[in-house]
Amino acid sequence: MTDAATADLAEAARSHHVIVVGGGVAGLVAALECAKVGLRVTLVEEAAALGGAVRSAEVGGVVLDAAVEGFWTHEGTVRAFVEELGLDVVPAAPSRPWVVGGPRSAAPLPRQSVLGVPENAWDESVRRVIGWSGTWRAYLDRLRPPLTIGTERSLGRLVRTRMGDKVLDRLVAPGIVATHGVHPDDIDVDLAAPGLSTALTRTGSLGGAVAQLRGDEPSSPEAETIGGGMTRLVDALRDRLVELDAQLHMHTRVAALVRRDDGRWDAETEPARLAPADAVVVATPEREARRLLAPHVPALGARDAASWPVEVVTLVVDAPALDGHPRGDAVYTVPGSHRAVSVVQSTARWPALAARFPDGTHVLRVAFGSRMQPPATAGLDDADAVRLARSEAEALLGLQLTVTAAAREAFETSPPASALGRADMTLGVRGALRAVGGLAATGAWLAGSGLARVVQDAFVEADEVRRTLLWEGRGPRG
Repeated sequence: MTDAATADLAEAARSHHVIVVGGGVAGLVAALECAKVGLRVTLVEEAAALGGAVRSAEVGGVVLDAAVEGFWTHEGTVRAFVEELGLDVVPAAPSRPWVVGGPRSAAPLPRQSVLGVPENAWDESVRRVIGWSGTWRAYLDRLRPPLTIGTERSLGRLVRTRMGDKVLDRLVAPGIVATHGVHPDDIDVDLAAPGLSTALTRTGSLGGAVAQLRGDEPSSPEAETIGGGMTRLVDALRDRLVELDAQLHMHTRVAALVRRDDGRWDAETEPARLAPADAVVVATPEREARRLLAPHVPALGARDAASWPVEVVTLVVDAPALDGHPRGDAVYTVPGSHRAVSVVQSTARWPALAARFPDGTHVLRVAFGSRMQPPATAGLDDADAVRLARSEAEALLGLQLTVTAAAREAFETSPPASALGRADMTLGVRGALRAVGGLAATGAWLAGSGLARVVQDAFVEADEVRRTLLWEGRGPRG
């Protein structure tokens, strides 16, 4: 490209205006990706703070991550982005979750597994959770003819058919519900465990497929976080946007998006009045996104939001018995066996966090709610929610706890990227928005839950907006 052409492109970028609605991580990333190529960007956030679910809370005088503690490392998307922003990445300790709600009070989940599906049903760590009858039923996987291999998309139905209900309910479901909030029946096995179906076809059994797939497991940490807390990501994104002259409006709700006669968009807001935009990126939670977009894509108003409420109660406890992490870094519950979904011992998962507390003091995160069951804390005042969280943590960890400080957070979560039907829904929404022109949407409800998915999706959608305005647009705007 010639210098003149580059100068023309830069001038075209400066003449175009993009409004981003929503100041969570998806909105911040999309705004930054537009701003750093020279587009004029205005970000609008209804709340008093940026970050969405990536926020902090002061618990007992210590600032802790309130909802999102870290991110999965398997794709490297977030790590590379975080390092580009000049932030430090800190690894988690090796994870060894336990499960509660089976025939025994508690047991570690087997290591030799994929998504909780065991490689060897006769392994003692498997039999300890599912019992002898469950082991014999799971062993039939090796004997049954492979009539449906490679054709079943539902993880839950595949496990139930091949290995039986006890493997599904006691080994697979606890981890899936705790990490994704949905039942394994609603998980697409090809998306959740790529290569498992192919390995099934080759080996003739589900256990054999797990054994073959485990040979390719990465040795890198399963999760990472940002030194100093995840909210440093939000701060770095905000600071970079300010450096690029992006306009940030807090406490500002978008009442409606209105298409102008010239094709541009007005965002009707109070109290701020915004300049017309050549493109609008909606990066709000699902319900708000559907409200804003439905007048222009009526089909979006006809479907209920797939997201659901979750509550997390953070407890700082005096419990020297937890110093040795007797039940690993997390305890998952068999669905229906307890009121909590899980308890995470954050001071076991994150060594850097543990270093901030004296021996005997630990941080626990007790999670409530899934797509199948509303949070048991819903409707309780904070004191009663803390009492319930302590009671559930004591039951899951098998010891008494002295709570010295607590905090409670509520937020909406979305199905994972591997949820059955989610990919088709996302394609349909994106196709309908592009047919309208000048509208884009990003966020967990389209990308799937998890920071890595959200960040990558924001990259892709922002790039589509940039490409459309700079290469396919109608020319500079005044």
